[in-house]
This record gives sequence, structure tokens and C-alpha cells, in this order.
Amino acid sequence: MSGQLTVRPVTRQDYEQWLPLWDGYNAFYGRSGPTALAGEITQMTWSRFFDAYEPVHAFVAERDGNLLGLVHYLYHRSTTSIAPSCYLQDLFTTQAARGQGVGRALIEGVYERARQAGANRVYWLTHETNHTAMQLYDKIGEKSGFVVYREMF
Repeated sequence: MSGQLTVRPVTRQDYEQWLPLWDGYNAFYGRSGPTALAGEITQMTWSRFFDAYEPVHAFVAERDGNLLGLVHYLYHRSTTSIAPSCYLQDLFTTQAARGQGVGRALIEGVYERARQAGANRVYWLTHETNHTAMQLYDKIGEKSGFVVYREMF
């Protein structure tokens, strides 16, 4: 580690460094090779970060001009609150950056932005086998006790 870690909103100029992080995140969850996301999904995801009418946002963690991680989050309404909820959808750091506070800094960046937006909570999901990430999550969040069910179409 040399320079200071900065967490900031993604910019259009970040695409070349964001894309490998995005691909790494998707590969971690088995979306690579024949199961990779369609290119149109990646392009739409990227474009949403820069559309003022979209509730989807992105931060990156940068040190010495190199992106070390990403976090994507979105706001939505809830039937149990007037304030919006913030869903932290994607979080990924490079292998080399793990254990250096990058993931924590990205999550705390989302916490701060959610507070500024008037949200009353930030929540996220992870796979039950993601034990490394859960070591961090157990320190900075609270397990809700809910189990997720889904139907894919």
C-alpha cells in the first residue's frame, strides 16, 4: 500500500478499469464463460450509473490511479417506511486488495450516501458460502434473519 484509498462515484473514464472488476464479481458468482451475462446487460448496467432518472449508483475504490473495488447500490420504496431503502447490490475488490479495508470503505461510502439521501437502512445479500466476506459483514452489519426465496424467469 502506498497512496491513500479514495472511495468516489464512478466516472465514464473508469470503464476500462471497472469492467475487469465487474467481470471478476460475476465470475465469483459463476457468471463467466457459457454462463456469463450478456454484453447488453453489462452495457445497460454501466449506462444506468450515468442516467439521472435511474436509482442505480456506483462507487469505486481507487489508490494511486488504480481501481481496487466497486460497489453498486440502488434506492427503492418500501411498504414499511416512508424513507427509501438502499440495497447494496454488488461489492467486489481485487484479490490483492482484500484484507486492506477496501470492502469496508466501499460499504461505509454507501452508508454515508444513503444517510445523505434520507434512507433509513442499507441492506445486502451474500451467498452462504462467502465466508470471507461474511467476516467483514458480521462486523459492520446485522444479520436480518430473513431467508431469500426466488423464482427465475
